[in-house]
Amino acid sequence: MWVRTGVSGTKMAIRSSFRATAILSFAIGIAPSLAPAIASAKGSTHYPGRCEYRAPKAQDSPTVDGIADEAVWRRARWREINHRWLGPEYSAEDFQGRFKVVWTPEKIYILVELVDDILFDSHRDPLVQYWDDDCLEIFLDEDHSGGDHQYNHNAFAYHMSLDNRAIDLGTDKRAHEYSHHVQSRWRPQGRKVIGEVGIDVYTADYVDGSDQNVPVKLAVGKVMGLMIAWCDNDGSPLRENFVGSESVPGEKKDRGWIDAGLFGSLVLVE
Repeated sequence: MWVRTGVSGTKMAIRSSFRATAILSFAIGIAPSLAPAIASAKGSTHYPGRCEYRAPKAQDSPTVDGIADEAVWRRARWREINHRWLGPEYSAEDFQGRFKVVWTPEKIYILVELVDDILFDSHRDPLVQYWDDDCLEIFLDEDHSGGDHQYNHNAFAYHMSLDNRAIDLGTDKRAHEYSHHVQSRWRPQGRKVIGEVGIDVYTADYVDGSDQNVPVKLAVGKVMGLMIAWCDNDGSPLRENFVGSESVPGEKKDRGWIDAGLFGSLVLVE
């Protein structure tokens, strides 16, 4: 069953006799590598054991249409989403995930491939309990500085919903929609769902509600913080699993929305 909330708020359920395989291709332009994380920005405060992802540059901007058939995607390597942060053990049929990234001077693009037997979106208001529906979470730190980002824009934690909305907490401690600088598209294809996302990158000086925010121009050699996760819910009042691309030390593992020191590094290469 796939329960999806449309932009208008209308619920749509698609039932099938098979276990659905969801492939989410989120074009946010980031290419992966499995090497150990590098130290980048001055004063960087990152936990040991972070991963590094090397994203190749796209000569032409990928079209955010849920197809992801551009040649540049074949140059980008897959990176697994396989660290269980919350919830019980799950089967390979219930969840599998991986992603790849590419970039242009204007944006990063992320392609995510998921296996999820049930896609679930039950909240009509996208600003209420958005983390308890199925959603992709993209953690992005423009200068790889790490540190606290709970109620500031030192880093963003975009919750990408099944109806193409991007939600994060603002400096006023309330949920805000950031779809105006995050494009996304989902495309069902039989047992698959393909989505692409393109993201404008902003510094920590981003001001909510202002029309003066200017995206960063990206270039070869730039290092950012990146972490990808999936909130999985098969029909419960609360999400059942939370699975990410980085290991999180300690007992409390749901800390990515607060601590950018948990992010891996995203390195932009030719």
